[in-house]
Amino acid sequence: MNAVDGLHRPGDSPLHRLRPQVKIVGLVAFTCAIAATPREAVWAFGVHAAVLAGLFALARVPALWVLTRSLVESPFLVLALAFPFMVDGPAVHLGFLTVSEPGLWAGWNLLAKATLGVWAALLLAATTPVAGVLAGLSRLKCPELLLQITAFAIRYAHLTVAEVTQMRLARLARGDDPRFLWQAGALARSLGTVFIRSFERGERVWQAMAARGYTGRLPLEVGPAPASARQWTAAMAVPAVAVAVAAWTAAAL
Repeated sequence: MNAVDGLHRPGDSPLHRLRPQVKIVGLVAFTCAIAATPREAVWAFGVHAAVLAGLFALARVPALWVLTRSLVESPFLVLALAFPFMVDGPAVHLGFLTVSEPGLWAGWNLLAKATLGVWAALLLAATTPVAGVLAGLSRLKCPELLLQITAFAIRYAHLTVAEVTQMRLARLARGDDPRFLWQAGALARSLGTVFIRSFERGERVWQAMAARGYTGRLPLEVGPAPASARQWTAAMAVPAVAVAVAAWTAAAL
């Protein structure tokens, strides 16, 4: 698998065959519906989670893959667990703990919406390569300069990580293990070296592109064929359900 497409899982499912732009719009609409769902409507979040689980099954993405990649939201989980002890309000007793009821709702709200948002983003990443996402954003008229910056950042990020790893192994092979405060200087010098190398690499890449007739627009790997009305209908069906659930729960509360 290409290092740049680390989260992409090649396949031939209906979700894989959808055009990138319709999946991006569907992701944004679905995420907005999740954000608009009232926190008190616990069952509604269960519906959203069941819909995402069905889409992951349709795309043949294993549950273990989703759970391991969901660890990226760990900081939000820590904050959600801290809310019951940080927010003022009426107290409730959970065993030997006394926590704030508004804090519990705030923590649940953050945990549920962050988890569902991460899962929705993972679904897009698993079924769409990076080049496809950039092509979809281009078709949606996103600024070309931002797309190019993003493309280069993604393409060369793994090279920077590899350089940092090699420099760390070189230090360890020479008996240096910068785990203590007085060894921070070696780490700072290493990071400075990585920055200089990255800057010089950027200059060389620019010169090579200019020598080959770079005109300010990168070629995209995905063809320019637009999405059909059928694809737009299929992609927006799930967000439509999520919006309906969010609107119904908001009206009922």
